[in-house]
Amino acid sequence: MPSGKLNILLAEDDLNLGVLLVDYLETEGFDVKLCKDGELALKAFQNNTFDICLLDVMMPKMDGFALAKEIRVLNKNIPVIFITAKSLKEDKLKGYNLGADDYITKPFDEEELLWKIKAVVRRISENKSDGKAEVVTIGKYSFDYCNQSLTIDGKTKRITEKECDILNYLSVHRNKIIKREELLKGLWGENDYFLGRSLDVFITKIRRYLKEDKDLSIENVFGVGFIFNVPVE
Repeated sequence: MPSGKLNILLAEDDLNLGVLLVDYLETEGFDVKLCKDGELALKAFQNNTFDICLLDVMMPKMDGFALAKEIRVLNKNIPVIFITAKSLKEDKLKGYNLGADDYITKPFDEEELLWKIKAVVRRISENKSDGKAEVVTIGKYSFDYCNQSLTIDGKTKRITEKECDILNYLSVHRNKIIKREELLKGLWGENDYFLGRSLDVFITKIRRYLKEDKDLSIENVFGVGFIFNVPVE
């Protein structure tokens, strides 16, 4: 984890659980702002700087999904972990498709949440320090990881941080079989059914972004994973 205290926004309407988590996380070296509903959490985010958000899904006034959308408008790169009593597949997929970095279902052990927070922060820190600032050529495209952009024929498209992470992983392992479980663990730290469904959504989007170069393709390898086919210059 990076040095210095990390600021956490905790949106949780169960005040007993919220206070328990604040006490626990503060003993672990975090600064935590607890908000009892989505509207208060959004105001707190607008007026303060946070490093990560822990958002309960079921809250009064504004639920966690709606709150996450508003937060992403203000800061598209802020890490988000959803906390919820729901374990429905549809809810998890919705959370991941909103760009959630992780998901934890009540009841949970505080140490499990701490592990997830540290894992997310570690992955983000590694992404910022592993040399991805270089602009990479992918077929006819220029891929700028640092600025989250794809450029072709003078036209630039901004893509999300998670899309950047996935495209970078594909690019680094271009023209080789990428095992699905290795891709999931490399990006999210675990191989999970719901993450796999979310990955498929991201892959579909990236295929669409790259469609102007007909020589590029992300090929499904049945039962194994993918191959990112890029012409060898």
